Amino acid sequence: MKLDHIFENKVYAGVLGKIIGVYLGRPFEGWPYDKIMKELGPIYYYVNDKLNVPMHVTDDDLNGTFTFIKAFKDFNFDKNITSKQIGDTWLNYCLENQAVLAWAGKGLLTEESAYLNLKEGIEAPESGSIKRNGKIIAEQIGAQIFIDGWGMIAAGDPDFAADLAKRAGSVSHDGESVYGAQVVASMEAMAFIENDTKKIIEHCKKYIPNDSIIYKLISDIQDWSSGNLDWEQARSKIEENYGYDKYQGFCHIVPNHALIILALLFGDDDFQKTLMIVNTAGWDTDCNSGNVGCYMGIKNGIEGIQKGPDFISPVNDTLYITSARGSETMTDALRESQNIINIRRKLDGLESKVIKNNARYNFEMETSTQGWVVDKSNDNNQNTHLKNIEYKSKIGNRALEINFNNLTKGINSELHVNTFFPEEFTTLNEQQEMMLMVYSFVGCPIIYSGQNIKTEIISKTKKDIKIKLFIKYYGEGDKLYKISSEEYFFSDDESKTIEWKVPDTFSNPITQIGYSISSDEQASGEVLINYLDITGIPKMTFRKPEHIKDNRANLVSHDIKSLTNGVYIPDEDKYYGQLWKLAWVNDVDKWYGYGKNSFGLIKNASRGHVFTGSSEWKNYSVNSKIMFRLASSGGLVIRSQGLKRYYSLEIKSVNKLQINKMEYGLKTLKEIDFKFEPFEEYEMRFEANNNILRGFINNKLLIEVEDKTNQFEKGMIGCIVENGTIISDEISIN
Repeated sequence: MKLDHIFENKVYAGVLGKIIGVYLGRPFEGWPYDKIMKELGPIYYYVNDKLNVPMHVTDDDLNGTFTFIKAFKDFNFDKNITSKQIGDTWLNYCLENQAVLAWAGKGLLTEESAYLNLKEGIEAPESGSIKRNGKIIAEQIGAQIFIDGWGMIAAGDPDFAADLAKRAGSVSHDGESVYGAQVVASMEAMAFIENDTKKIIEHCKKYIPNDSIIYKLISDIQDWSSGNLDWEQARSKIEENYGYDKYQGFCHIVPNHALIILALLFGDDDFQKTLMIVNTAGWDTDCNSGNVGCYMGIKNGIEGIQKGPDFISPVNDTLYITSARGSETMTDALRESQNIINIRRKLDGLESKVIKNNARYNFEMETSTQGWVVDKSNDNNQNTHLKNIEYKSKIGNRALEINFNNLTKGINSELHVNTFFPEEFTTLNEQQEMMLMVYSFVGCPIIYSGQNIKTEIISKTKKDIKIKLFIKYYGEGDKLYKISSEEYFFSDDESKTIEWKVPDTFSNPITQIGYSISSDEQASGEVLINYLDITGIPKMTFRKPEHIKDNRANLVSHDIKSLTNGVYIPDEDKYYGQLWKLAWVNDVDKWYGYGKNSFGLIKNASRGHVFTGSSEWKNYSVNSKIMFRLASSGGLVIRSQGLKRYYSLEIKSVNKLQINKMEYGLKTLKEIDFKFEPFEEYEMRFEANNNILRGFINNKLLIEVEDKTNQFEKGMIGCIVENGTIISDEISIN
């Protein structure tokens, strides 16, 4: 397939369709048809407001879809990637009991059962096999719900898509579940080049055995759709022949795959009607709706999504992909689309496409807003609106337009994007929090003190205006505190490139970047944002913020434990000011902070980590004074790309100092003798300069090594502890 703008637009529409489908079906996930009809009626549009739940949520359908395809990047874009390698990717990104998957216990959910097999050393595809897990567990829905990314990467090549789906699906599932995944992925790949859904279904069912249940149900629904039945009559026949009562387990593939085929064959090639059918039909609505939305987005493009009601604006490109690579949690539809596009380009032997110098926010696709919103609170201008427009420049073709009317002195127009845990998540009621936190929010900020914001702004306003950049961070009481740049003055049709160094936020996480537009006289007009980028290495120290008190006087109304999905937080820490901890990926057993100690990290057995930072940080040094208490090993981590991909500088209790490389298994790159004393504080510094790694203890260079093979070029920072406790007041990066 030609990787042109048509391909790119279809990928973006597929990603949007997936997100729309998941957000549409999530509020009533698991409801049967009768309950949906009684309480909601046919699902023609979002119902989150009716059920008082958030629109934007974390969800395993989205997490798995956009996380597991990173296996291609991690394994050098090998088209022949294996199930074992994809299984290793699960171990790298899945944070047990917190991120990517739903976590409910081995034997209840297939994905967790497979993950625990992988963790125990049972490699894929055996990890997901019927032989290992039994037929009922292996044939639940999960292989299908994660498959869309593989289908889009294989655009135009349904053979390749079916093969990829088998390799990826077999990590966690087997049998009918993998067959369903193969059908969906190959249909999505074929939808890039074929417009007739009936032809696509007929072709793609041939990838699976003709004696399988999935093959038979597809054939049955094809027959029903060619007769005089309407979709509701066909749905009744599905319930009669393939319903939940026929298949054991938490969420079986067969009934839900049937509803996908039902919707596609009875939806009259209409995005809204097709999603209405698959959602109104019930059962696993967010999964089925996500698959259907992706397929319809690919086949009919953005234009097809736009033919009905406005499904796109409420989504606003917003997406949270939670994983152990927490630097990539705060993302959006455009960013994930561009990732898929570049994976495919690399598989075809092409260079990655550089868009606006790889700016974090580039808006380079029709309708893309990348999560930016107008702030209409307090004294801000209510008559302010955002939209994506065509804008030809030397580096791109589109921009984000800020349209404002009746801007006056003292009344600013403001817009922002969330860069960390959104403020609205801190005010959820119990019901809303339960909906959101079924899948924990695990993620790091995307911007830190000492980095640079660079943006190009164009005024299309007849009168003079002033623009400031700003950030907001969580400070005392978990309230937002604002820091603004200097004012920049614009006349009509004036363009400026602005750079602003992010000020010190005193170890408090930054949760918004924004623009504030003002004028000394009444003004109406437009401002265009061509791009905004975040560059450079932070110059900052991570510690418990000064405003956090070591007493119980500042208890908050909600239990922070719910925000971390059960991850242990001691009683003395259950009060305001925990968001600085949530800015770290955390897989230690306990993390306490008494007195001046910010990082009291405990892992009772095996290795535990905390990570923060960006996937784009390359050359930097990290330092911390660390005390060891019974730990067999501990130290600093750099260039982390997850739980199974990082470098570490570790002091070992057996009197060794090591530079290690974790690459799905621990490799010691260099080791020297080092006299270790427990309860002694060591000042450790770990430095990366291209592929040269240096370790310093008490300001002396003691160990140095060059990694000559498959080096990790970029990644997050952190600490590691093994079999015990390490304590530190602070961690610095420069």
